[in-house]
Amino acid sequence: MKVKKFTGAIPAMVTPFDEKKKVDEPALKSLIKFLVLGGVNAIVPCGSTGEAATLNLEEYELVVRITVAEVDGKIPVIAGAGSNDTAKAIHLSQLAKNAGADALLHVTPYYNKPTNDGLVAHFKAIAKSCDLPIIIYNVPGRTGLNMTAETTLRIAKEIPQVVGIKEASGNYPQMMEIIKEASGDFSILSGDDVFTLGLIAAGGHGCISVVANEVPREFSKLVAAALDGDFKKARDLHYKLFDLMNVNFIETNPIPVKTALFMMGKIKESFRLPLIAMSEKNKEVLRRVLANLKLI
Repeated sequence: MKVKKFTGAIPAMVTPFDEKKKVDEPALKSLIKFLVLGGVNAIVPCGSTGEAATLNLEEYELVVRITVAEVDGKIPVIAGAGSNDTAKAIHLSQLAKNAGADALLHVTPYYNKPTNDGLVAHFKAIAKSCDLPIIIYNVPGRTGLNMTAETTLRIAKEIPQVVGIKEASGNYPQMMEIIKEASGDFSILSGDDVFTLGLIAAGGHGCISVVANEVPREFSKLVAAALDGDFKKARDLHYKLFDLMNVNFIETNPIPVKTALFMMGKIKESFRLPLIAMSEKNKEVLRRVLANLKLI
Protein backbone atom coordinates (compact mmCIF):
# COMPACT_ATOMS: atom_id res chain seq x y z
CA MET A 1 0.00 0.00 0.00
CA LYS A 2 1.53 3.29 -1.09
CA VAL A 3 1.10 6.06 1.49
CA LYS A 4 2.48 9.53 2.01
CA LYS A 5 4.67 10.04 5.05
CA PHE A 6 2.93 12.08 7.74
CA THR A 7 5.14 14.94 8.86
CA GLY A 8 4.98 18.44 10.29
CA ALA A 9 2.68 20.20 12.74
CA ILE A 10 -0.48 18.18 13.33
CA PRO A 11 -2.99 19.47 15.91
CA ALA A 12 -4.82 16.96 18.07
CA MET A 13 -7.98 19.02 17.83
CA VAL A 14 -10.29 19.74 20.74
CA THR A 15 -14.01 19.03 20.36
CA PRO A 16 -16.05 22.17 21.14
CA PHE A 17 -19.24 21.63 23.14
CA ASP A 18 -22.08 24.08 23.65
CA GLU A 19 -23.76 25.04 26.92
CA LYS A 20 -25.83 21.84 26.81
CA LYS A 21 -22.68 19.70 26.34
CA LYS A 22 -23.61 18.92 22.73
CA VAL A 23 -21.07 19.05 19.91
CA ASP A 24 -20.92 22.72 18.90
CA GLU A 25 -20.90 22.34 15.12
CA PRO A 26 -20.41 26.03 14.21
CA ALA A 27 -17.50 26.36 16.65
CA LEU A 28 -15.97 23.11 15.35
CA LYS A 29 -16.13 24.32 11.75
CA SER A 30 -14.64 27.67 12.70
CA LEU A 31 -11.82 26.02 14.64
CA ILE A 32 -10.96 23.73 11.70
CA LYS A 33 -10.74 26.76 9.39
CA PHE A 34 -8.47 28.50 11.92
CA LEU A 35 -6.14 25.49 12.02
CA VAL A 36 -6.03 25.01 8.25
CA LEU A 37 -5.37 28.72 7.66
CA GLY A 38 -2.61 28.44 10.26
CA GLY A 39 -0.73 26.14 7.94
CA VAL A 40 -0.91 22.84 9.81
CA ASN A 41 0.12 19.73 7.89
CA ALA A 42 -2.71 17.40 8.98
CA ILE A 43 -5.40 17.32 11.64
CA VAL A 44 -6.48 14.76 14.24
CA PRO A 45 -10.13 14.81 15.34
CA CYS A 46 -11.40 12.53 18.11
CA GLY A 47 -8.19 11.90 19.99
CA SER A 48 -7.82 12.19 23.75
CA THR A 49 -7.49 15.98 23.36
CA GLY A 50 -10.85 15.81 21.57
CA GLU A 51 -12.48 14.08 24.57
CA ALA A 52 -13.23 11.11 22.32
CA ALA A 53 -13.87 8.88 25.33
CA THR A 54 -17.11 10.80 25.95
CA LEU A 55 -18.37 10.88 22.35
CA ASN A 56 -21.05 8.40 21.36
CA LEU A 57 -20.76 6.70 17.97
CA GLU A 58 -23.05 9.16 16.21
CA GLU A 59 -21.09 12.12 17.59
CA TYR A 60 -17.81 10.47 16.67
CA GLU A 61 -18.84 10.04 13.05
CA LEU A 62 -20.27 13.56 12.99
CA VAL A 63 -17.00 15.15 14.17
CA VAL A 64 -14.95 13.19 11.62
CA ARG A 65 -17.39 14.02 8.79
CA ILE A 66 -17.36 17.73 9.63
CA THR A 67 -13.56 17.73 9.79
CA VAL A 68 -13.28 16.00 6.41
CA ALA A 69 -15.78 18.41 4.85
CA GLU A 70 -14.14 21.55 6.24
CA VAL A 71 -10.61 20.44 5.37
CA ASP A 72 -11.86 19.71 1.84
CA GLY A 73 -8.79 17.74 0.82
CA LYS A 74 -6.28 20.46 1.72
CA ILE A 75 -4.54 18.32 4.37
CA PRO A 76 -4.93 14.74 5.64
CA VAL A 77 -7.47 13.93 8.34
CA ILE A 78 -6.12 11.37 10.81
CA ALA A 79 -9.06 10.17 12.88
CA GLY A 80 -8.47 9.00 16.42
CA ALA A 81 -10.04 5.55 16.59
CA GLY A 82 -8.36 3.91 19.56
CA SER A 83 -9.97 1.71 22.17
CA ASN A 84 -8.90 -0.92 24.68
CA ASP A 85 -11.54 -3.16 23.09
CA THR A 86 -10.15 -4.36 19.75
CA ALA A 87 -13.65 -4.91 18.35
CA LYS A 88 -14.60 -1.32 19.19
CA ALA A 89 -11.34 -0.01 17.71
CA ILE A 90 -12.20 -1.86 14.50
CA HIS A 91 -15.73 -0.41 14.49
CA LEU A 92 -14.43 3.13 15.04
CA SER A 93 -11.91 2.61 12.24
CA GLN A 94 -14.66 1.59 9.84
CA LEU A 95 -16.81 4.57 10.87
CA ALA A 96 -13.84 6.90 10.32
CA LYS A 97 -13.19 5.45 6.87
CA ASN A 98 -16.86 5.79 5.92
CA ALA A 99 -16.73 9.41 7.10
CA GLY A 100 -13.84 10.10 4.74
CA ALA A 101 -10.78 10.01 7.01
CA ASP A 102 -7.39 9.60 5.32
CA ALA A 103 -5.69 7.72 8.15
CA LEU A 104 -6.19 6.46 11.70
CA LEU A 105 -4.54 7.12 15.05
CA HIS A 106 -4.63 4.11 17.37
CA VAL A 107 -3.51 4.26 20.98
CA THR A 108 -2.15 1.18 22.71
CA PRO A 109 -4.97 -0.52 24.65
CA TYR A 110 -5.29 1.12 28.06
CA TYR A 111 -6.20 -0.60 31.33
CA ASN A 112 -6.02 -4.12 29.82
CA LYS A 113 -2.20 -3.84 29.57
CA PRO A 114 -1.68 -6.47 26.84
CA THR A 115 1.60 -8.29 26.31
CA ASN A 116 3.90 -7.38 23.41
CA ASP A 117 2.38 -10.20 21.39
CA GLY A 118 -1.06 -8.90 22.33
CA LEU A 119 -0.16 -5.43 21.04
CA VAL A 120 0.93 -6.88 17.72
CA ALA A 121 -2.26 -8.96 17.48
CA HIS A 122 -4.39 -5.89 18.31
CA PHE A 123 -2.90 -3.76 15.54
CA LYS A 124 -2.92 -6.64 13.05
CA ALA A 125 -6.64 -7.14 13.63
CA ILE A 126 -7.32 -3.44 13.05
CA ALA A 127 -5.21 -3.35 9.89
CA LYS A 128 -6.95 -6.44 8.53
CA SER A 129 -10.36 -4.85 9.06
CA CYS A 130 -9.70 -1.42 7.54
CA ASP A 131 -7.22 -0.50 4.81
CA LEU A 132 -6.41 3.05 5.95
CA PRO A 133 -2.86 3.93 7.04
CA ILE A 134 -2.39 3.65 10.81
CA ILE A 135 -0.30 5.76 13.19
CA ILE A 136 0.14 4.01 16.52
CA TYR A 137 0.21 6.03 19.74
CA ASN A 138 2.37 5.31 22.77
CA VAL A 139 1.36 7.32 25.84
CA PRO A 140 2.21 5.42 29.04
CA GLY A 141 1.00 8.25 31.26
CA ARG A 142 -2.57 7.62 30.09
CA THR A 143 -2.53 3.91 29.28
CA GLY A 144 -0.38 2.44 32.05
CA LEU A 145 1.63 0.62 29.36
CA ASN A 146 4.85 1.57 27.59
CA MET A 147 5.30 0.15 24.10
CA THR A 148 9.03 -0.49 23.78
CA ALA A 149 11.12 0.47 20.77
CA GLU A 150 11.53 -3.23 20.02
CA THR A 151 7.75 -3.75 19.89
CA THR A 152 7.19 -0.60 17.84
CA LEU A 153 9.77 -1.70 15.28
CA ARG A 154 8.27 -5.19 15.18
CA ILE A 155 4.81 -3.77 14.50
CA ALA A 156 6.18 -1.49 11.78
CA LYS A 157 7.90 -4.47 10.13
CA GLU A 158 5.03 -6.95 10.41
CA ILE A 159 2.18 -4.54 9.60
CA PRO A 160 3.06 -2.37 6.56
CA GLN A 161 -0.18 -0.45 7.09
CA VAL A 162 1.33 1.03 10.26
CA VAL A 163 3.14 4.05 8.82
CA GLY A 164 4.18 5.94 11.93
CA ILE A 165 4.07 6.46 15.67
CA LYS A 166 3.00 9.26 17.98
CA GLU A 167 5.58 8.85 20.73
CA ALA A 168 4.58 10.38 24.07
CA SER A 169 6.65 8.24 26.42
CA GLY A 170 8.95 11.14 27.29
CA ASN A 171 11.80 8.67 26.84
CA TYR A 172 14.31 10.20 24.43
CA PRO A 173 16.56 7.13 24.17
CA GLN A 174 13.53 5.02 23.27
CA MET A 175 12.48 7.53 20.61
CA MET A 176 16.00 7.66 19.19
CA GLU A 177 16.16 3.87 19.02
CA ILE A 178 13.02 3.92 16.86
CA ILE A 179 14.47 6.66 14.64
CA LYS A 180 17.75 4.77 14.32
CA GLU A 181 16.22 1.45 13.32
CA ALA A 182 12.98 2.36 11.49
CA SER A 183 12.70 2.34 7.72
CA GLY A 184 12.84 5.64 5.89
CA ASP A 185 9.11 5.74 5.18
CA PHE A 186 8.09 5.39 8.86
CA SER A 187 7.06 8.64 10.58
CA ILE A 188 8.20 9.29 14.15
CA LEU A 189 6.07 12.09 15.62
CA SER A 190 6.38 13.61 19.07
CA GLY A 191 3.33 13.29 21.27
CA ASP A 192 4.56 16.10 23.54
CA ASP A 193 4.99 19.66 22.30
CA VAL A 194 8.03 20.36 24.47
CA PHE A 195 9.94 17.42 22.96
CA THR A 196 9.25 18.34 19.33
CA LEU A 197 12.41 20.35 18.70
CA GLY A 198 14.67 17.73 20.24
CA LEU A 199 12.96 14.85 18.47
CA ILE A 200 13.29 16.52 15.06
CA ALA A 201 16.93 17.32 15.78
CA ALA A 202 17.42 13.61 16.43
CA GLY A 203 15.77 12.71 13.11
CA GLY A 204 12.04 12.74 13.89
CA HIS A 205 9.38 14.12 11.60
CA GLY A 206 7.03 16.41 13.54
CA CYS A 207 4.44 16.45 16.30
CA ILE A 208 0.82 15.59 16.95
CA SER A 209 0.29 18.64 19.06
CA VAL A 210 -1.87 20.30 21.71
CA VAL A 211 -0.39 23.80 21.42
CA ALA A 212 -1.15 23.87 17.68
CA ASN A 213 -4.82 24.35 18.64
CA GLU A 214 -3.98 27.78 20.05
CA VAL A 215 -1.07 28.87 17.85
CA PRO A 216 -1.23 26.83 14.64
CA ARG A 217 0.77 29.30 12.56
CA GLU A 218 3.59 29.76 15.06
CA PHE A 219 3.89 26.06 15.85
CA SER A 220 3.81 25.18 12.15
CA LYS A 221 6.67 27.62 11.57
CA LEU A 222 8.62 26.07 14.45
CA VAL A 223 8.27 22.56 13.06
CA ALA A 224 8.98 23.65 9.48
CA ALA A 225 12.13 25.50 10.54
CA ALA A 226 13.38 22.47 12.48
CA LEU A 227 12.66 20.12 9.58
CA ASP A 228 14.54 22.52 7.28
CA GLY A 229 17.52 22.50 9.63
CA ASP A 230 17.08 26.14 10.67
CA PHE A 231 17.52 25.42 14.36
CA LYS A 232 18.16 29.03 15.34
CA LYS A 233 14.68 30.01 14.12
CA ALA A 234 13.17 26.82 15.56
CA ARG A 235 14.76 27.43 18.98
CA ASP A 236 13.53 31.02 19.07
CA LEU A 237 9.98 29.87 18.34
CA HIS A 238 10.28 26.98 20.79
CA TYR A 239 11.16 29.27 23.66
CA LYS A 240 8.55 31.82 22.61
CA LEU A 241 5.90 29.09 22.97
CA PHE A 242 7.55 27.20 25.82
CA ASP A 243 5.41 28.64 28.64
CA LEU A 244 2.22 27.95 26.68
CA MET A 245 3.33 24.37 25.98
CA ASN A 246 3.82 23.85 29.70
CA VAL A 247 0.72 25.65 30.98
CA ASN A 248 -1.39 23.46 28.68
CA PHE A 249 -0.66 20.68 31.16
CA ILE A 250 -1.09 22.58 34.41
CA GLU A 251 -4.29 20.53 34.69
CA THR A 252 -5.41 17.44 32.80
CA ASN A 253 -5.39 17.89 29.02
CA PRO A 254 -7.58 19.21 27.37
CA ILE A 255 -8.86 21.38 30.23
CA PRO A 256 -6.24 24.15 29.82
CA VAL A 257 -6.22 24.25 26.01
CA LYS A 258 -10.01 24.40 25.84
CA THR A 259 -10.01 27.13 28.47
CA ALA A 260 -7.41 29.03 26.45
CA LEU A 261 -9.50 28.74 23.29
CA PHE A 262 -12.49 30.02 25.28
CA MET A 263 -10.44 33.01 26.46
CA MET A 264 -9.43 33.58 22.83
CA GLY A 265 -13.10 33.66 21.82
CA LYS A 266 -13.03 30.51 19.70
CA ILE A 267 -15.12 28.01 21.70
CA LYS A 268 -17.35 27.88 24.74
CA GLU A 269 -16.03 26.87 28.15
CA SER A 270 -17.72 23.49 28.14
CA PHE A 271 -16.46 20.05 29.15
CA ARG A 272 -17.98 16.64 29.67
CA LEU A 273 -17.64 14.83 32.95
CA PRO A 274 -15.40 13.57 34.39
CA LEU A 275 -13.52 16.66 33.15
CA ILE A 276 -14.56 19.93 34.80
CA ALA A 277 -13.74 23.61 34.45
CA MET A 278 -10.24 24.81 35.29
CA SER A 279 -9.56 26.13 38.78
CA GLU A 280 -9.62 29.92 39.13
CA LYS A 281 -6.03 29.93 40.40
CA ASN A 282 -4.76 28.12 37.32
CA LYS A 283 -6.93 30.22 35.03
CA GLU A 284 -4.98 33.27 36.17
CA VAL A 285 -1.70 31.56 35.32
CA LEU A 286 -3.05 30.61 31.90
CA ARG A 287 -4.40 34.09 31.31
CA ARG A 288 -0.98 35.64 31.97
CA VAL A 289 0.70 33.30 29.50
CA LEU A 290 -1.89 34.04 26.80
CA ALA A 291 -1.58 37.79 27.42
CA ASN A 292 2.21 37.64 27.14
CA LEU A 293 1.77 36.04 23.70
CA LYS A 294 -0.88 38.65 22.79
CA LEU A 295 -3.45 35.88 22.23
CA ILE A 296 -5.95 37.70 24.45
